[in-house]
Amino acid sequence: MKKGVSDAVIRRLPRYYRYLDELHNKGVVRISSNTLGSRLGITASQFRQDLSCFGEFGQQGYGYNVSELRREIGSILGVDHDHEIIIVGVGNLGRALMQNFHFDDAGFSLGAAFDISPELVGTTVAGVPILDMAELERYVRINNPDVAVLTVPQSVAQSTADRLIGLGVRGFWNFTNMELTSEVEDVRFEDVHFADSLLTLSYRITKRG
Repeated sequence: MKKGVSDAVIRRLPRYYRYLDELHNKGVVRISSNTLGSRLGITASQFRQDLSCFGEFGQQGYGYNVSELRREIGSILGVDHDHEIIIVGVGNLGRALMQNFHFDDAGFSLGAAFDISPELVGTTVAGVPILDMAELERYVRINNPDVAVLTVPQSVAQSTADRLIGLGVRGFWNFTNMELTSEVEDVRFEDVHFADSLLTLSYRITKRG
């Protein structure tokens, strides 16, 4: 893999993986870069350039073996690493993720969720235990989760992230609608802003004429 792969390339990889997964499940054996590019709305050249950041794939005149390319891109994305993940905040959004998002499909094992509500603590959602926030330190020391999903209120978002960073958590899937920061060099935040996506759609339908 080349050093300094751009963020734009990295953000296109999950889309490639998702589409190849669909093809794999349909029993498609091979596909050309032209067809892939056309289906994904990019040029075949762009697709090949993105893959070249990680090595050599496919054969000229043959195209790509769907199963093999899916596996290779999945490995690049780390879906075969079985990362440990926790959820902090089991409100409506946290509960919806626990019930409907298939973390294992992305290479994550959801071990536990945390909340402060007495009505939630001690219960389970989709087979996942909800623990008291007071147990967070003990749980993290024992299980060493790689990533925390943050679905807490904005008022405690940064302090919760800081607490987890202090415990050694380095990856955050952040749904708090706040830009979180850390001075710890190897901490990574993936911020999800639903309004950004909706406003993008608003622009596109407003400008369609």
